[in-house]
Amino acid sequence: MSSARLGLAIAEALVAAGIAEVVVCPGSRSTAIAVGLAALADRGRLRLHTRTDERVAGFLALGLARTRGAAAVVVTSGTALGNLVPAVMEAKLAGVPLVVVTADRPATLVGSGSNQTTEQIGLFGRHVVADLYLASSDDDPVRWLAGLGRVLIAARGLRTRNPGPVHVDVALSEPFLGESELPTAVKPLRVSASRPAEPVTLPAGARTVVLAGDAPPAVGRQARAVAEQAGLPLFAEPSSNARAGRCALAHYRNLLDTELGARIERVLIFGHPTLSRPVTRLLARDDVELVAVSDRANWPDPGGHVQQVHDAVTLAQVDDGWLDDWLAADARQSAEAGPAGLIQAGQLTGPWLAAEAVASATGNLVFGCSNPIRDADLAPIRDDPPTCWANRGLAGVDGVISTASGIMLGSGEPTTVLLGDLTFLHDLGGLHVPAGQTVPDLRVVIADDDGGSIFRTLEVADNRWFERLFAMPHGRDLASLASGFGWPTRTIDDADEVRAQLARPIDGIEVLVVRVDPSRP
Repeated sequence: MSSARLGLAIAEALVAAGIAEVVVCPGSRSTAIAVGLAALADRGRLRLHTRTDERVAGFLALGLARTRGAAAVVVTSGTALGNLVPAVMEAKLAGVPLVVVTADRPATLVGSGSNQTTEQIGLFGRHVVADLYLASSDDDPVRWLAGLGRVLIAARGLRTRNPGPVHVDVALSEPFLGESELPTAVKPLRVSASRPAEPVTLPAGARTVVLAGDAPPAVGRQARAVAEQAGLPLFAEPSSNARAGRCALAHYRNLLDTELGARIERVLIFGHPTLSRPVTRLLARDDVELVAVSDRANWPDPGGHVQQVHDAVTLAQVDDGWLDDWLAADARQSAEAGPAGLIQAGQLTGPWLAAEAVASATGNLVFGCSNPIRDADLAPIRDDPPTCWANRGLAGVDGVISTASGIMLGSGEPTTVLLGDLTFLHDLGGLHVPAGQTVPDLRVVIADDDGGSIFRTLEVADNRWFERLFAMPHGRDLASLASGFGWPTRTIDDADEVRAQLARPIDGIEVLVVRVDPSRP
């Protein structure tokens, strides 16, 4: 009965650690864990989601963890683990507490050629913040629970300020089922968190801007509050959750290489800014003081120029003329031709579609990490924007539909996901929801330009092998692919119809394929 007992111990430990969202994939070796979780789900102690594809499950759990604080995914042994690697890598760089529980064969079978048996311990390497190996043959619930308590605390980074994914590898021996109970009640491990330092007051005088990169809502609110308290220009990426208010600029990236941008003397960095080359150039300047504001053990510094790191900062209100200059320049940009003109003209281009999605979305708005989020970086500022998300830890294009599904299921809020055609094809399986599972209220909006148009902005665009090796036109009817899963689909090439569809309430999964011009402004 030791496997059944270990499965129950894992389920109880997850609940005790406050993890109420678990995704399970089918598999024989993970039977004891899955059944233990199902028993607790039947009692209302956790919510159990199922998916057949492990890569989909990993990103679904990632989305759940983003909105619920932490989540777990359970898979069987063998190649199932490999399918979780992309989600684990993203969780590590984004600092998301994702608990990966993998069933394993007994250690004596590793290397023997036994079916579905491989070296699983350490498979995720440095992409996890902690790992743990458990074996049913030990039959020691007290030690099992102690180890699980430590690794689940590590996932949240309460002591280390380094939250992220953890790996629990569980060697299970047959039989997997049987009546089981734990010899002691499972009590939560109570740990005092590392306390943030008091805010540091920065000296006034330097021409300062606030730069907000990809960040959870709390960090975005912090960035916006600092900008508005001091009257500073706010450069907020779409997934920063700071892109609102009187200081936010829609066209900051177009202004950074101008004379106004050259006057910047100090940048306060929140979140993980990675989106545009003008920002990268700003962060590489030797004449600009960079101050990272982060309560994490690590902070973004790709150019190696960050000079100060603080948990929080304050500074005196600066001369209103500095902010006014930026607001005036931003207003001029909005009135000029180029990306802003395309948005205002209502042409079906990527920037126009992104602006419409930003303007209409309620609840959550999830961006694919190719052109859509960059196009949204030029969209007009909203007073009441939705909560915005993107997998910008590693900025991969895989798992976006599944992540958005998890965000919706975790938050309970209707969710729009704006993504490119190749990003859609990467996660087509994310549209599959097993029978009996809750269907997310998810609107999938595809900017269909028949291939990887983002590469048209790079030097390779003039290469004679560009179409074959980079753009890779898909040449497929994406609506037909989506309709195969049974969801309502529509292909649109009319601006008024796009607006009408985006304005409708979201009920279940629906797919809108919007044909856009592949040329980049």
